[in-house]
Amino acid sequence: MTTGCGEASRPAFDEATAILAGDALLTLAFQVLASTEARRPERALEAVRILAAAAGPSGMVQGQMLDMHSEGRTLTPEDLQHLHALKTGAMIEAALAAGAIVAGGSPPQVDAIREYGRAIGLAFQVVDDILNVEGDPAVMGKAAGTDRVRRKNSYPTLWGLEKSREFAHNLTQAAIESLSDFGVEAEALRTIARYVIERNK
Repeated sequence: MTTGCGEASRPAFDEATAILAGDALLTLAFQVLASTEARRPERALEAVRILAAAAGPSGMVQGQMLDMHSEGRTLTPEDLQHLHALKTGAMIEAALAAGAIVAGGSPPQVDAIREYGRAIGLAFQVVDDILNVEGDPAVMGKAAGTDRVRRKNSYPTLWGLEKSREFAHNLTQAAIESLSDFGVEAEALRTIARYVIERNK
């Protein structure tokens, strides 16, 4: 969040507050899942396990560490995709899978939701990389060009903008196709997938 009055690059809260907010929200997620009143408590337990795995040392934390350690050196596209799958995609996939499990989805339905989550999670990160190159700081609420300054790996750096946009589009299409067996009930998820590549912040 940023302040108004033309101060788009000035954060409204400091880094310590942002870290505490993240800690609070993640802990709250476990509280909500553990408090789920369901006839099948094992579903809530499985959802807790999925979320913990995605957030912990085999998921988001590992992805963030890989991201920090890769600054200043060039990764392969495969390594970058693996990094992003852990850093961003793991939590998105976990949130979707947990919801499908608690709602009583069948194994094939949960697998399809996981596939959707993996695709939009990576697409979200690719678009983030693109916006870091050509996004409007006043709209995004944060500075552009920071990846280049910090020598961070990104898809535009490895592939250029055109191929990165094509990759994000293909991922979005794959996400939408994974929902083919859900019918109109999944239209909100399709809308989210389209928003991922259309967003400007």
